[in-house]
Amino acid sequence: MTSKAGTSSAWLIVLTASWYLRYPLSYRDLEEMFREHGFEVDHSTINRWVLAYAPIIEKRLRQFRRPHCGSMRVDETYVKIRGKWRYLYRAIKHGNPVDFLLTAKCDLDAAKRFFRKNAHGRAIIVARQDRH
Repeated sequence: MTSKAGTSSAWLIVLTASWYLRYPLSYRDLEEMFREHGFEVDHSTINRWVLAYAPIIEKRLRQFRRPHCGSMRVDETYVKIRGKWRYLYRAIKHGNPVDFLLTAKCDLDAAKRFFRKNAHGRAIIVARQDRH
């Protein structure tokens, strides 16, 4: 959709670039979608819009992203210490052990409560290695 001066509506440009970035659509798919709704936009024009405005849209949207690396993993294993079998729970963040809990009985709920104190609102993901 173009006006007499040849400039396109801003909402159409933003919508097109956003759809291209968000969904697995080709330029020709977008061209066909707009044609079905009464807008004549060539796929080469969509290509120019995406190249020009996608970095700006991504930069603006990046401001609203939440950190994705906020989870802490809990590793559970069964180890023998001084002849007695114990359950070892380790809190792991970015591949490094943060804290651990050693118990005589298998009590995953107690381990979650223990590590939740150190999680500070981060998600806790349990990875069970040894199953007995």
